[in-house]
Amino acid sequence: MATSTAIKILRPIFLVGFMGTGKSTVGLLLAAKLERRFVDLDAVIEEEAHMTVAEIFFNEREGGFRAREAAALRRVAAAGPQVVAVGGGAPAHGDNMDFMLHAGKVICLTASVDELVQRIGSGETRPMMAGKDVRVEVEKLMAQRQAHYARAHVAIETTGLVPSAVVKAIVEWMDKA
Repeated sequence: MATSTAIKILRPIFLVGFMGTGKSTVGLLLAAKLERRFVDLDAVIEEEAHMTVAEIFFNEREGGFRAREAAALRRVAAAGPQVVAVGGGAPAHGDNMDFMLHAGKVICLTASVDELVQRIGSGETRPMMAGKDVRVEVEKLMAQRQAHYARAHVAIETTGLVPSAVVKAIVEWMDKA
Protein backbone atom coordinates (compact mmCIF):
# COMPACT_ATOMS: atom_id res chain seq x y z
CA MET A 1 0.00 0.00 0.00
CA ALA A 2 1.39 3.42 -0.97
CA THR A 3 2.14 5.94 1.75
CA SER A 4 -0.36 8.77 1.86
CA THR A 5 0.91 12.21 0.83
CA ALA A 6 -0.68 13.53 4.01
CA ILE A 7 1.71 11.46 6.09
CA LYS A 8 4.68 12.81 4.14
CA ILE A 9 3.97 16.48 5.00
CA LEU A 10 6.58 17.30 7.62
CA ARG A 11 5.15 20.58 8.84
CA PRO A 12 2.44 21.27 11.39
CA ILE A 13 -1.20 20.98 10.39
CA PHE A 14 -3.28 23.72 12.01
CA LEU A 15 -7.02 23.19 12.42
CA VAL A 16 -8.80 26.54 12.63
CA GLY A 17 -12.44 27.52 12.61
CA PHE A 18 -15.22 28.71 14.84
CA MET A 19 -15.88 27.09 18.22
CA GLY A 20 -17.99 23.98 17.80
CA THR A 21 -16.69 23.05 14.34
CA GLY A 22 -14.92 19.99 15.77
CA LYS A 23 -11.27 21.06 15.82
CA SER A 24 -10.34 19.13 18.97
CA THR A 25 -12.31 15.99 18.16
CA VAL A 26 -11.23 15.89 14.52
CA GLY A 27 -7.67 16.84 15.51
CA LEU A 28 -7.31 13.83 17.79
CA LEU A 29 -8.54 11.47 15.07
CA LEU A 30 -6.45 13.12 12.34
CA ALA A 31 -3.31 12.94 14.47
CA ALA A 32 -3.88 9.24 15.10
CA LYS A 33 -4.49 8.61 11.38
CA LEU A 34 -1.28 10.49 10.43
CA GLU A 35 0.69 9.04 13.35
CA ARG A 36 1.43 12.48 14.75
CA ARG A 37 1.20 14.17 18.10
CA PHE A 38 -2.04 16.07 18.74
CA VAL A 39 -1.91 19.44 20.51
CA ASP A 40 -4.92 21.42 21.69
CA LEU A 41 -3.58 24.96 21.93
CA ASP A 42 -6.10 25.97 24.61
CA ALA A 43 -4.93 23.04 26.77
CA VAL A 44 -1.31 24.17 26.37
CA ILE A 45 -2.26 27.70 27.42
CA GLU A 46 -4.18 26.41 30.45
CA GLU A 47 -1.29 24.18 31.53
CA GLU A 48 1.25 26.99 31.24
CA ALA A 49 -0.99 29.56 32.97
CA HIS A 50 -2.24 27.16 35.68
CA MET A 51 -5.69 28.61 34.91
CA THR A 52 -8.60 27.68 32.67
CA VAL A 53 -9.27 29.74 29.56
CA ALA A 54 -12.30 31.20 31.36
CA GLU A 55 -10.11 32.22 34.32
CA ILE A 56 -7.55 33.82 32.00
CA PHE A 57 -10.33 35.79 30.29
CA PHE A 58 -11.65 36.88 33.70
CA ASN A 59 -8.25 37.81 35.17
CA GLU A 60 -6.42 39.10 32.10
CA ARG A 61 -9.28 39.92 29.74
CA GLU A 62 -9.20 38.90 26.10
CA GLY A 63 -5.98 40.83 25.43
CA GLY A 64 -4.06 38.82 28.01
CA PHE A 65 -5.41 35.57 26.65
CA ARG A 66 -4.56 36.51 23.04
CA ALA A 67 -0.96 37.35 24.01
CA ARG A 68 -0.61 33.94 25.69
CA GLU A 69 -2.22 32.28 22.68
CA ALA A 70 0.16 33.88 20.14
CA ALA A 71 3.22 32.90 22.19
CA ALA A 72 1.98 29.32 22.69
CA LEU A 73 1.18 28.98 18.98
CA ARG A 74 4.76 29.80 18.06
CA ARG A 75 6.25 27.43 20.66
CA VAL A 76 3.99 24.57 19.60
CA ALA A 77 4.66 25.10 15.88
CA ALA A 78 8.42 24.91 16.52
CA ALA A 79 7.97 21.33 17.76
CA GLY A 80 7.59 20.01 14.21
CA PRO A 81 4.99 17.93 12.38
CA GLN A 82 1.92 17.61 14.55
CA VAL A 83 -1.79 18.37 14.40
CA VAL A 84 -2.68 21.54 16.29
CA ALA A 85 -6.25 22.54 17.19
CA VAL A 86 -6.19 26.33 17.39
CA GLY A 87 -8.74 28.42 19.28
CA GLY A 88 -11.51 29.92 17.17
CA GLY A 89 -10.36 33.50 17.58
CA ALA A 90 -6.64 32.99 17.03
CA PRO A 91 -6.64 33.48 13.23
CA ALA A 92 -8.30 36.90 13.66
CA HIS A 93 -5.70 38.29 16.07
CA GLY A 94 -2.31 39.77 15.34
CA ASP A 95 -0.30 37.96 12.71
CA ASN A 96 -1.36 34.46 13.83
CA MET A 97 -2.90 33.52 10.48
CA ASP A 98 0.14 34.72 8.51
CA PHE A 99 2.34 32.74 10.88
CA MET A 100 0.32 29.53 10.48
CA LEU A 101 0.09 29.85 6.69
CA HIS A 102 3.88 30.04 6.47
CA ALA A 103 4.63 27.45 9.18
CA GLY A 104 2.42 24.64 7.91
CA LYS A 105 -0.92 23.69 6.40
CA VAL A 106 -4.02 25.52 7.65
CA ILE A 107 -7.34 23.69 7.44
CA CYS A 108 -10.48 25.59 8.38
CA LEU A 109 -13.37 23.53 9.69
CA THR A 110 -16.74 25.14 9.01
CA ALA A 111 -20.35 24.52 10.00
CA SER A 112 -23.69 26.24 9.58
CA VAL A 113 -24.87 28.70 12.21
CA ASP A 114 -27.70 26.33 13.17
CA GLU A 115 -25.24 23.47 13.65
CA LEU A 116 -22.87 25.66 15.70
CA VAL A 117 -25.68 26.88 17.96
CA GLN A 118 -26.73 23.27 18.55
CA ARG A 119 -23.15 22.13 19.29
CA ILE A 120 -22.31 25.09 21.54
CA GLY A 121 -25.51 24.81 23.56
CA SER A 122 -25.92 27.41 26.30
CA GLY A 123 -22.35 28.59 25.81
CA GLU A 124 -21.76 28.94 29.54
CA THR A 125 -18.47 27.01 29.37
CA ARG A 126 -17.20 29.22 26.53
CA PRO A 127 -15.82 32.61 27.63
CA MET A 128 -16.82 34.37 24.39
CA MET A 129 -20.43 33.13 24.77
CA ALA A 130 -21.11 33.14 28.52
CA GLY A 131 -24.15 35.22 29.43
CA LYS A 132 -24.93 36.09 25.81
CA ASP A 133 -27.49 35.03 23.21
CA VAL A 134 -25.50 32.25 21.54
CA ARG A 135 -27.05 32.64 18.06
CA VAL A 136 -26.51 36.42 18.02
CA GLU A 137 -22.93 36.04 19.24
CA VAL A 138 -22.14 33.25 16.75
CA GLU A 139 -23.42 35.37 13.86
CA LYS A 140 -21.50 38.45 15.07
CA LEU A 141 -18.19 36.66 15.66
CA MET A 142 -18.47 34.65 12.44
CA ALA A 143 -18.90 37.89 10.49
CA GLN A 144 -15.82 39.35 12.20
CA ARG A 145 -13.66 36.26 11.63
CA GLN A 146 -14.82 35.05 8.21
CA ALA A 147 -12.19 36.92 6.19
CA HIS A 148 -9.45 35.41 8.35
CA TYR A 149 -10.85 31.87 8.10
CA ALA A 150 -11.16 32.27 4.32
CA ARG A 151 -7.35 32.56 4.06
CA ALA A 152 -6.85 28.92 5.12
CA HIS A 153 -5.38 26.53 2.57
CA VAL A 154 -8.72 24.69 2.50
CA ALA A 155 -12.13 24.77 4.18
CA ILE A 156 -13.83 21.53 5.16
CA GLU A 157 -17.56 21.65 5.91
CA THR A 158 -18.49 19.63 9.02
CA THR A 159 -22.26 20.21 9.17
CA GLY A 160 -23.99 16.87 9.50
CA LEU A 161 -20.75 14.88 9.32
CA VAL A 162 -19.32 12.52 11.91
CA PRO A 163 -15.70 13.31 12.87
CA SER A 164 -14.28 10.31 10.97
CA ALA A 165 -15.86 11.60 7.74
CA VAL A 166 -14.22 15.00 8.32
CA VAL A 167 -10.85 13.28 8.81
CA LYS A 168 -11.38 11.36 5.57
CA ALA A 169 -12.11 14.62 3.71
CA ILE A 170 -8.96 16.24 5.14
CA VAL A 171 -6.73 13.30 4.19
CA GLU A 172 -8.22 13.22 0.68
CA TRP A 173 -7.49 16.95 0.28
CA MET A 174 -3.93 16.50 1.56
CA ASP A 175 -3.33 13.64 -0.84
CA LYS A 176 -4.33 15.94 -3.75
CA ALA A 177 -2.48 19.02 -2.48
